[in-house]
Amino acid sequence: AWVRMDFSESFRFSGPKPSFSPDGLFLATAVEYRLVIRDVENLQVVQLYSCLDKIQHLEWSCDSQYVLCGLFKRAVAQAWSLEEPEWTCKIDEGPAGISCVRCRWAPDGRHIITVADYHVRMTVWSLITRTCAYINGPKFSDKGLSFSPDGSFMALAERRDCKDSVAVFSCGDWSAVTRFAVQTSDLADLAWSPDGSCIAVWDTILDYKVLVYSPEGECMASYKAYGDALGVKGVSWSPSGQLLAVGSYDEQARLLNHVTWTPLKELRHTPRVEGPYGCVVYREVVEVTRSSSGGGGKYEDGAVRSRYAVAELPASVRTEKPPLDKPNPKLGVGGSPHPFPLTSKRNRSRKAVGRLPVKVCK
Repeated sequence: AWVRMDFSESFRFSGPKPSFSPDGLFLATAVEYRLVIRDVENLQVVQLYSCLDKIQHLEWSCDSQYVLCGLFKRAVAQAWSLEEPEWTCKIDEGPAGISCVRCRWAPDGRHIITVADYHVRMTVWSLITRTCAYINGPKFSDKGLSFSPDGSFMALAERRDCKDSVAVFSCGDWSAVTRFAVQTSDLADLAWSPDGSCIAVWDTILDYKVLVYSPEGECMASYKAYGDALGVKGVSWSPSGQLLAVGSYDEQARLLNHVTWTPLKELRHTPRVEGPYGCVVYREVVEVTRSSSGGGGKYEDGAVRSRYAVAELPASVRTEKPPLDKPNPKLGVGGSPHPFPLTSKRNRSRKAVGRLPVKVCK
């Protein structure tokens, strides 16, 4: 058994990876300083924009009406409109400069969030009123920020006087609603639950700790799987908010339930897949096809196509031993932004992604 994949002709791009619009109708690609918008159905160019410099970041607004481009070499961000091609917005922090990591949209698609160099401040720019709001002291540029499911509130990681805290802001006027200290030695990131009831916070990889707080600042749970080893690699909520997946450096993914905040199941990545029943392993097969001598073949000489063949069980997953004498070794189990069915990646298995079976009784 096999699954066949057909590919379109190739198109050049540079910088950030191409991005589909949320409504699935358009594809945005960057070619040096040009922003190219293509129709997904036929891949024809529908809009072409010229930015001030090479594009290093691409992001669509939630309603697919605007595209945000980060030009970090110039410390500038530009936004473009699909409905009004002549309209453009340029954001420049001035002497503070936009951080060379990223800029992003707020949930309403009409506010742009930037962070100045050295995390001096966060700025929220309104496309409607052409005003901005300043928030001082964010801990990170590219993480430590999460919104409530309805987009009404923003949780932001802060570090002041060598202590971590979380501040909750109203997305209406961007004023602080509450601010509370968290029990971490060096907060790594945070994530608001999909049901809006709590915020998950996890510590640096040097200290395994996952904490759950209410938006008001009450500590609801603290979880630690082990000590004296590299800890949490990534955390992700299930869509219902009833499960919290924690990927760790011990090659396991743990599912915490929302009642007792203890592991409901521990899932391990193994180099050999034997089951369970109904488990399917796909292996990519790359073929170089050749047409017949009469030229009647569907593919030209030397054309390359890929297909996915079903491998027989037990199947082996190729792993690579990471160099431990170099910084940031590829170890542990990381997650996916769409975790259920739970999709995780073992970093030592460079070309393999696992879809782990999860059954939850209601």
